[in-house]
Amino acid sequence: MTGYIAPLRLALDGAALVSNWRWLAGQSGDAACGAAIKADGYGLGAVAVMQRLMAAGCRDFFVSNWGEAAIVEPLLTDGVGLSVLHGVRDVDMEQALASRARPVLCSPVQVARWLAAGGGPCDVMVDTGMNRLGLDWREDVSGLIDGLAVDTLMSHLASGDEDSGLNAVQRARFVDVRAGAQARRYSLVNSAGICLGRDYAFDLTRPGIALYGGVPRREAAGHIVQVVQPQAQVVQRRRVRAGDTIGYNATHLASADMDIAVLNLGYADGYLRGFSGKGAATWRGAGLPVVGRVSMDLIAVDVSGARGVGEGDWLDMAYALPDAANLSGLSQYELLTGLGARFDRVWG
Repeated sequence: MTGYIAPLRLALDGAALVSNWRWLAGQSGDAACGAAIKADGYGLGAVAVMQRLMAAGCRDFFVSNWGEAAIVEPLLTDGVGLSVLHGVRDVDMEQALASRARPVLCSPVQVARWLAAGGGPCDVMVDTGMNRLGLDWREDVSGLIDGLAVDTLMSHLASGDEDSGLNAVQRARFVDVRAGAQARRYSLVNSAGICLGRDYAFDLTRPGIALYGGVPRREAAGHIVQVVQPQAQVVQRRRVRAGDTIGYNATHLASADMDIAVLNLGYADGYLRGFSGKGAATWRGAGLPVVGRVSMDLIAVDVSGARGVGEGDWLDMAYALPDAANLSGLSQYELLTGLGARFDRVWG
């Protein structure tokens, strides 16, 4: 709709995005630091994210499927790589063979398919203990990939965000695979794994959530900064009298007269019911608690102490990812990627 201004927006901090990538690159040591931009750049917009990170020096990008690859492939320039993490299906082959993106082959069937088609450079995923995607590390990985032009051989930690003994086990398995399987580069870790130290970095790291303001481990606290600030517009300010209830199922009872602001935001936008009676907005530095249930399109916040708030005003939602995760019981990934299409994305 031409000229439409949504009553919701995400204020996106490009400088914070770049700052996060640079910190992760520094923690990666001599390894190159890439960027996962799948799920439309974790909901921020893959094209906008890729443009900013390319300008900062990032040269390796990762998407999930060939639909995502088609959106960002026009941005590729010499020396910039794009990997498709879910490999290549039969129906993807025409696009994949013509593309500058590389499939991350993740099963013997995909390897055979790529070889039979005379496919060019590719990446390969090896499963070292997550049992998700990848060739089994216990098999003859070197024999399975014989004949492929492998750019990056990679694996993925199952518990990088925890102090788990499985991290060292998976690293050791990956080292064993690396000894026999030839590739230009080797890559094991995402955002959390980068925080485990440079012994885990190998040649290339693949951060995702930390780029966008998520704190995957305690080591990143104080270094990763917020990128995404949801903002919602006030539909109405109204007076609630003592004894009245607010919202569905009357979960909030006003113990005294109070003022509320009703905001254009709800669980259809990704602001989920876990924030009912727990979340907050802010206005000029003052916290405004969510009162009552989050509904599909609307929430209410207590503005009794914020006399200037009225229809059309914009309020910031308290949404620093680690804090919001602790409050709502949702993961930082869910909180970020669930922010819906009704938000305008506004970069600053």
